[in-house]
Amino acid sequence: MELITKAPKGTFDILPDKSNQWQIIEMVMRSEAEMNGFAEVRTPVFEHTELFLRGVGDTTDVVEKQMYTFEDKGGRSITLRPEGTAGAVRAMLESGLYNGGFPVKLYYNTTCYRYEKPQAGRLREFHQFGVEMFGAAEAAADAQVIAMAVSTIERLGLQNIGLKLNSIGCPTCRAEYHKALKEYFLGYKEELCETCVSRLDRNPMRILDCKSPVCAEIAKGAPKILDYICDDCREHFEQVQACLKAVDIDYEIDTSLVRGLDYYTRTVFEFVSNDIGAQGAVGGGGRYDGLVEQLGGNPTAGIGYAMGLDRIMLVMQAQGLELPEPEKCEVYIASMNKEANVRAFALTNDLHRCGVFADCDLCGRGLKAQMKYANKIGAKFTIVLGEEELAQNQAKMKNMKTGETTSVSLGDNFVDEYITVVTTAEDLSL
Repeated sequence: MELITKAPKGTFDILPDKSNQWQIIEMVMRSEAEMNGFAEVRTPVFEHTELFLRGVGDTTDVVEKQMYTFEDKGGRSITLRPEGTAGAVRAMLESGLYNGGFPVKLYYNTTCYRYEKPQAGRLREFHQFGVEMFGAAEAAADAQVIAMAVSTIERLGLQNIGLKLNSIGCPTCRAEYHKALKEYFLGYKEELCETCVSRLDRNPMRILDCKSPVCAEIAKGAPKILDYICDDCREHFEQVQACLKAVDIDYEIDTSLVRGLDYYTRTVFEFVSNDIGAQGAVGGGGRYDGLVEQLGGNPTAGIGYAMGLDRIMLVMQAQGLELPEPEKCEVYIASMNKEANVRAFALTNDLHRCGVFADCDLCGRGLKAQMKYANKIGAKFTIVLGEEELAQNQAKMKNMKTGETTSVSLGDNFVDEYITVVTTAEDLSL
């Protein structure tokens, strides 16, 4: 029988044999965020389009080429979120979280959507873990979120992940830089791609982020932002570096790093791996001190990062890193008739209430098929219930590894006897 449809291009299913690995990665990221005082926020998968037009910036590739935008039945323009920061800012402002005092620290584990040509590490639906901090203008706040990301990478066991760091200044000093960039790129106007030509007047910094090989080569000779930042931005950047050095975090200054979204100011950073090809950035972020005001709030400092779970999984696979296997069935209770089926179901339920991973037949299998299934799911112990076991209120529990059997009561003390047998078996295996 032919399938009606398959997963849309640029998306994939996370199946049970892999979902445990994703859960471990997410658990580490949540643990790191919560240890640093961040709390979870969950925002809608779609927002009003103007949120991203104003927040992300209309000169970015994300807005110009990649957003999933549609008109709903009420005639409103709606967009599937292409990134997490703008929605977090909107939620913070709309709910008045700032009334609880600064800094406001939020994290999210979410999916984002961009219409791109699918390739390894670049999907149309992708998974991000992000953190956002509002109301903290000090350089130490920049260093804290960077240190959180570094700690997460280390806890996951990832190797050879380089930290790239830059400052893109504030709107005041960036104005002079824009003039210098425009003057430089005008000399190559005939060679630039059509998109970059349109950016010359609107936002020449976006040309530095162009993926065209020709534009990227031209950009190598462009003026460097660090030659144009003001004294305040330079001092802030030096303080960020001092904080990172104080906690022994290595980094590389990359003056070509501008990030792909327009809301960034001052500090920007990326974590890059050389093990997964062209799409090597596994995470990144920066400061966005003007975004809250741009979206309708009072002037409020902001800093955050996002890490791509899809790319982290690719790095772990490339580096041969192994995560713990998912928990397997501890005991399978097989049954030989309808009365035994009911008893097996009840005993399994008792074990579940005590936190034991137990299972029984739900498919009407014969005993041989049940035992085959118990082996397939890796059950450590099996119990078989038939007429004799029910009559005696007693059954044999078999250790599937050693073959040893132990009698267990099927009465009110079943769970206690089961735990005693399992504990004894685990002690003997040490």
